[in-house]
Amino acid sequence: MKTTSEHDERIAKMTFAAVYPHYVAKVEKKGRTKQELHQVIEWLTGYNDVELQNLINQNVTFESFFKSANLNSNAGLITGVICGYRIEEIENPITKQVRYLDKLVDELAKGKKMEKVLRNSKTGNKD
Repeated sequence: MKTTSEHDERIAKMTFAAVYPHYVAKVEKKGRTKQELHQVIEWLTGYNDVELQNLINQNVTFESFFKSANLNSNAGLITGVICGYRIEEIENPITKQVRYLDKLVDELAKGKKMEKVLRNSKTGNKD
């Protein structure tokens, strides 16, 4: 399924702060922790806990969130289907990056081992 420009724009304009509580609820409901969620977000974006909280407080859009991020060099290893879209076929960079995050949160909630979620990076550090 291909994304439309309207879909891409809607995702870009959505605020991270609006979606973040849903990420927390999803992982906690499945027995994972907020700290594990933060580890996944930091692996993908480079944002530490303080930076993440600042972005939430500033109510930044996903577009701003990912434009300021230092995307992990292994993010391209995140593949599969999320929300009905095959990640590797998404052309819009912001939409693709949001779906990367969605996929990581989904894998965390499904109980995958952290090193698998972080694409075999045992510490979660960037290469």
